[in-house]
Formats: sequence, C-alpha cells, structure tokens
Amino acid sequence: MPKRKKTTNIPVLVTISGGVLLIIAALMLASRPVPQEQPPSGPISSSHEEETFPEIPRVDPAESKAALDSGTAVFLDVRSEGSFATGHIPGALNIPLAELESRLDELDPNQWIITYCA
Repeated sequence: MPKRKKTTNIPVLVTISGGVLLIIAALMLASRPVPQEQPPSGPISSSHEEETFPEIPRVDPAESKAALDSGTAVFLDVRSEGSFATGHIPGALNIPLAELESRLDELDPNQWIITYCA
C-alpha cells in the first residue's frame, strides 16, 4: 500500500485569514462618518494665485457670461488638449498652461483675455 503524503492546511488558513481581514477593514471603513463639506463663506475663488498676482483682476461668473454673450472677451482654456476636447466654452482658444509662455504671440494683448482651467 503506497504511503500518503502528509498535507497541511496552512495555505487555506492564510487565504481565509486574509479574506476575514479584508472584510473587517471594509466594515471599519464603511462605518466611519462621512465629513460634510462646508459651503464657502467667502468668495468662490480663493487660491494662492490671488495672493501671488493681486494685480490680475478676477472676473465673476456674471461678468464672464456677459463677455461671452457680447463677444467682448477671448476665453483661453489652459487645460491639456485632451481635457479641452472633452468639453470647453464655445469659441474658446486652447493653449495648455505648459505651452503658454512660448505661445503668447498667438494672443492679442489689446483684447480682454479671460483664462480658465475648469
């Protein structure tokens, strides 16, 4: 009669233990309270760029819409070409921010240029 090899259940126990740990971790994450986002108390646009370039005036959405409707401004989208292709303001120009300095000659400095990136 041939001898049977002694088998261990260690791989099975490790697999089951790992699965149990994953389930426990998922339950712990699911039970955490979700932080509520606070509405902004000040102006909608507040970033370090405003502090860095205070000489550049900010344009509020109503002003931007009026400029778009009247055609008095050029809208410059500084996102990547891929992001621009997924959606943009009709008639906007696309010059990715990384290329802006080398492509400034494409812009008329006498026109009102409104840049955006979202």
